[in-house]
Amino acid sequence: MTERPLNWGLLSTARINRALIHPLNASKRTRLLGAASRTQSSADAYAREWKIPRAYGSYEALLADPEIDVVYNPLPNHIHAEWTIKALRAGKHVLCEKPFALTLAEVDAMIAASRETGKVLAEAFMYRHHPQTLKVKELVDSGALGKLQLIKGAFTFTLTREGNFRNIKEMGGGSIWDVGCYPISYARLLAGEPTEVFGWQVEGQGGSDVSFFGQMRFADSVHAQFDSGFQSPFRSYIEIVGSEATLSVPVPFKPGLKNDIFLTRGDQTETIHIKGEELYMGEVDDMCDAILLGKPTRMSLEDSRGNVAAILALLQSAETGMPVKM
Repeated sequence: MTERPLNWGLLSTARINRALIHPLNASKRTRLLGAASRTQSSADAYAREWKIPRAYGSYEALLADPEIDVVYNPLPNHIHAEWTIKALRAGKHVLCEKPFALTLAEVDAMIAASRETGKVLAEAFMYRHHPQTLKVKELVDSGALGKLQLIKGAFTFTLTREGNFRNIKEMGGGSIWDVGCYPISYARLLAGEPTEVFGWQVEGQGGSDVSFFGQMRFADSVHAQFDSGFQSPFRSYIEIVGSEATLSVPVPFKPGLKNDIFLTRGDQTETIHIKGEELYMGEVDDMCDAILLGKPTRMSLEDSRGNVAAILALLQSAETGMPVKM
């Protein structure tokens, strides 16, 4: 282990940074050293607001700082790959926000850059590190529900900000990339990789989906159903159906410090209390373990590739009206 904390840099002043700033300041193994923006004035104002020591007037300037060890990349989806690869080649470890990238070619180039440089690269799917998710995985794998049959989930909200990149197809917009990726990821965590998918979408003015409805078939007759959207009320849940019991997860994607999940057998429902943790701390700790201790990241690069592959297949199905085999 190094004697000093890992110095982190924020690649942009994106709103999602706020979720990571406190964990970075709270961890004894990390130090939030810098933040970059497209102009020096913007970077300076942001650094003052969040008490960040260094401000960079370009993304390149942050990557050129030899004291930055780790870069968090929360840029719009269509430039995740470009700036992740630039950061890796600049000698930085990278935590890249989900979705990892928009094509498998981009994912493969990111993976290749990580392997060539020897730098740690991981996707920031924060829920994967939370004790609630680990408990759900443990229950399913232990056979507590019997044979796994069906996973149902949803993640929707009403997007009101006009001009938001989430509505622009060319920027990786669409509800499936933004929030549908969560139930897809959750189903894959429990059931492995899908063998066939089918999807429907409702397109918005920007060409991306404002609602998506998907089905996935897995090995051993396991199925998943999900929906995501920008035009529905806030909904977020996972239901897991086994041959002997069902498990309800009311807050699957953004669990907190105290969480309850519900295991139902017949007419009896057991409430399982789970002591949580700050949601984004897990991914920070995971990066530190990988960099400082050489541990594998919980979100493997192959796992991230699988989620992108599933999303692309679902989009292909929605465009062609045909199921897509994986």
